[in-house]
Amino acid sequence: MLTLRRGEQLRARLNAACRRYLAIKAEPKAVTVAESEYSAEPEYPAIRDLTFKGRKLQSAADWHEEIRQVPTVEEKMIKINMPRYYGYKVVDLNDTKVPFNALPLTQHYTRTMLEELPPKQAEPSEEKVDLDATVKVARDDVIEALEFAHDCYKHQLSLLDTPPDAVTREQQLTQIIVEQINRSALQVLSAEYPHLNEVEIDYNPRHEAFWAVGGVDPPKNVVKSKKGRDWQKADAYDSVDRLVQYTGEPYLALRHRHQLPTWKTPEESENLALANQLPRYKYDARTLGYSTKYQHAINVPGYWPSVNAPNFGMLSFQSRAHLQLRPQACGERDQLDALHALAIQSSYAWLLAQANYNGFNTYNELTYPLNTQTVITNGREWSFYEYQLNTLLVHGPHVDSNARVNFCRGTAPQPLYAEISPAGNCVDFNDGTLRQLLSLYINAPSIQRTPVELMPYVRGPTLRRAADYENPEQREFLERTFKHLASKRPRHLELPEIYMWEKLYKIDNRTRAMEARRRFFERDINPWKRTLDQHDKEYVPRALRPGGRKNRDERFKKTYYP
Repeated sequence: MLTLRRGEQLRARLNAACRRYLAIKAEPKAVTVAESEYSAEPEYPAIRDLTFKGRKLQSAADWHEEIRQVPTVEEKMIKINMPRYYGYKVVDLNDTKVPFNALPLTQHYTRTMLEELPPKQAEPSEEKVDLDATVKVARDDVIEALEFAHDCYKHQLSLLDTPPDAVTREQQLTQIIVEQINRSALQVLSAEYPHLNEVEIDYNPRHEAFWAVGGVDPPKNVVKSKKGRDWQKADAYDSVDRLVQYTGEPYLALRHRHQLPTWKTPEESENLALANQLPRYKYDARTLGYSTKYQHAINVPGYWPSVNAPNFGMLSFQSRAHLQLRPQACGERDQLDALHALAIQSSYAWLLAQANYNGFNTYNELTYPLNTQTVITNGREWSFYEYQLNTLLVHGPHVDSNARVNFCRGTAPQPLYAEISPAGNCVDFNDGTLRQLLSLYINAPSIQRTPVELMPYVRGPTLRRAADYENPEQREFLERTFKHLASKRPRHLELPEIYMWEKLYKIDNRTRAMEARRRFFERDINPWKRTLDQHDKEYVPRALRPGGRKNRDERFKKTYYP
């Protein structure tokens, strides 16, 4: 009875407290505009295209955004290579072969507008610089360098039992001439132009660049595959992307820690009407004579990424020895177009590789322009070019919608001298050609950018390169993986091969039905779909495991793929 009475008292007190609480009128809370679920204008979620084509485009855009969010430069390059363990199928562009009629393809693949200049207008700066006194001082040194180069190479040839072919002879002689003229120009100009004292010189550097190009007609196997699917029949003839890899080795390259000044304004660089006037080469590059190969995406501007190094190209000297292999029946215009195509390819690739070391790539747009200067020579004839890189987006729909255009301007070949006499003297030296060459040296790099402006897509000032990670294992893993990809070394296991007897007895004619199905093509495995991280991890011996000998959770080393 006492327990029941006690319970009734507690219940009565609880009911009284609840009535008093409900009787109190709470003051209404002020609701701000930010906390309100209503807005002055209706806000609707983004409408996503749920068709097959729309989902593929959205998937590609999401992957490009993932690449942009990767914190360091090395990891961005690894991230691009993640979908392919054995590499991509790329169009092989190089500086040793420029096929006939390659200029339209080059302009399409690099989104470049070409401007041919007379020799007198080829100076890089708008202000006419008086170089008469400098040319007079440098003239004797350059003539002496030319005569020394010819005598030196003539002596080298006399020591050989079998002389090299014409292309090799031109390359070897031009290498000596370019090095001697570069030495003479720096000696003459360094006292008056201080920026030349800070120049870094690379001899025969390795220049490589990777990018994607859209607006190319699909191959027959792609058209046939899409026609066999009802949901893709309407898109069977849509343009596809081609992956391009450029490989070059110039005679000489000069780098500086500052950027060259631009010669095109942002208004001139962003012009959709001008972009629509660019040549469009929709056919396969193999129709011109280019070849394809499988390799990883590589961007190397001739040096390894570093924070305080001279990371901007100032001047490069390219070879034109391959022109000796071109048929002379094509005419002088064909050779001039080949020189223009080579200048555009080499300049675009070098600047793209430099932009890659600042966090940009073919899928993430530039936020500022890059400039460089290019010289193509065989020692006697010289062509001078300037290039301004404004955009990197050439893939997918950007080939039609991107309003930015890259620019290249250059001159026709000009002789530096007529010949070297049998006595070893230089005949008919051209002061005008030397004047234009020196004007490229005196074009001082003057643009400086803050670290945030220079590398907007990295994590921040404390995390730009793989060396900035505090974890030593992560630094070592990223450095090793990045350099292994850039070195072009083959994978540990080669690509699986289908032997001829398997093609005959297992694929074309199924005559071995009782044999065990162990081969990759019998198990519906596509080796090209293997990703970069699909491999066995490195085993850690028991004595070296962090958690002790019995720690089975850390039997293998960790991987740090982005």
